Amino acid sequence: MEVSVIGNPQAKICRAESACRELGFKFGSGIISGESRNNKVSFLTHQSSKWKEIGLRCSPRSVKCEAIVSDHVPFLKPTRSLESVKLFVGLPLDTVSDCNSVNHMKAITAGLKALKLLGVEGVELPIFWGVVEREAPGEYDWSGYLAVAEVVKKVGLKLHASLSFHGSSKDTEIGLPDWVVKIGEAVPGMYFTDRYGKQYRDCLSFGVDDVPVLDGKTPMEVYGGFCESFKSAFSDYMGNTITGITLGMGPDGELKYPSHQHETSLSGAGEFQCYDEHMLSALKHYAESTGNPLWGLGGPHDAPAYDQQPHSTSFFSDGGSWESQYGDFFLTWYSSLLTSHADRVLSVASSAFSGSGVSISGKLPLLHQWNKLRSQPSELTAGFYGSNGHDRYEAVAEIFAKNSCGMIVPGMDLSDEHQSPASLSSPESLLADIKTSCKKQGVVVSGQNSAASVSGGFERIVENLKDESVGIDLFTYQRMGALFFSPEHFHAFTVFVRNMNQVELSSYDQAGEDEAQTVSVGSGTGAPSLQTA
Repeated sequence: MEVSVIGNPQAKICRAESACRELGFKFGSGIISGESRNNKVSFLTHQSSKWKEIGLRCSPRSVKCEAIVSDHVPFLKPTRSLESVKLFVGLPLDTVSDCNSVNHMKAITAGLKALKLLGVEGVELPIFWGVVEREAPGEYDWSGYLAVAEVVKKVGLKLHASLSFHGSSKDTEIGLPDWVVKIGEAVPGMYFTDRYGKQYRDCLSFGVDDVPVLDGKTPMEVYGGFCESFKSAFSDYMGNTITGITLGMGPDGELKYPSHQHETSLSGAGEFQCYDEHMLSALKHYAESTGNPLWGLGGPHDAPAYDQQPHSTSFFSDGGSWESQYGDFFLTWYSSLLTSHADRVLSVASSAFSGSGVSISGKLPLLHQWNKLRSQPSELTAGFYGSNGHDRYEAVAEIFAKNSCGMIVPGMDLSDEHQSPASLSSPESLLADIKTSCKKQGVVVSGQNSAASVSGGFERIVENLKDESVGIDLFTYQRMGALFFSPEHFHAFTVFVRNMNQVELSSYDQAGEDEAQTVSVGSGTGAPSLQTA
């Protein structure tokens, strides 16, 4: 059996004498639908009234790999081996629907087999609180996620579980649990709120971490129960198939305030989210304890609005309020709630999963917009502030180290050269700052790419993984879906895997089965296709 990566772009993994059964993927109009016809499962994507078919074929035999690389995807030559870096791929956010059913199981299975053949270590599975504990507190239904874990195990991949205590309504229509939403209607103060009174309802405010707003329990108690239930339900997988768990720490699963909650773009620096009743109460108490009661009435009055550039008002300007005694007071308090929240969540995870044989991690955002300004406003509104000579990420790294947890940092595909000069953005320098803080505290760093495909992204990822200053031993590529398995992108991803020196594709042996499992990623109009047989 041979594997070839053809630069038109096209990839072929085939064995002439093998019988084949095709599986295909269809993606249509933003709604993925899978259907079986004559042993073929397809996903299509509808563009300009034409349906394009994407597919892969996988053989159960050992394979060898040779590459013919297109001019569009440079073949990198790392200066040092990256064999120690474990490569994971994120599964779709809606792998399990809000009704707890697995979306497109045949397609998911076929994709997993393709990843196994490429030599990928494992996959990351998003697990949503709003799916598992949807109906009532303490009533858990893990059936959909257990079905996925079993398939991952059978394919021979590892699994990292991301326990998400936030909603993803804009991407998946999965929100918080129904019973939590009902409580929120009666107790609106449990959501993040901006100065206009607008609420962010995909995540609970840090101000209620230790307040019994959830049917007599605090959010931390509820999260702890969720983790314990997960450990029990997945006990057969812990430490063997499941090797890592990521705890959701805030909006989008990241440790941050939802400072850009109502923006359509990142043109501004975001706004402070401290106007729910619990955070205002905490601010008032903090101001009184420092002898400045008038400072506890609200957030900065001279901060810019969502869509305003940071220098349009005085707060973030050089010599502005952020550098004043008041600015230090407010930003110290605001960031302290963020680090306290991180400590609580990671402590819950460390307690629940101690001795389970899995690594624990949390995710930070990469808030690189406007970070060339001295004030670094996008980071301040999201809760990252350094005072008294401390780096803005040092306190966070200390919390991760205290709880023996790793840190996931996204945006490792981003480079300064592809940023708009007007954005005053440097993702490279920000990533270096975070890694430096982690190295100082002895925190293990894992990487991810940004959500969208970017120019030169694969090359930049390899450069970051080669960085010897901070050893990154795990990288998760986000994420599987229609774009991921498109011929052009999957070809580029295959070259990326080879550049990580994971050249020997693993065998996929299935006792008693001579037939090749097939996933077809091609074109119904005869366009070049990606096939393995």
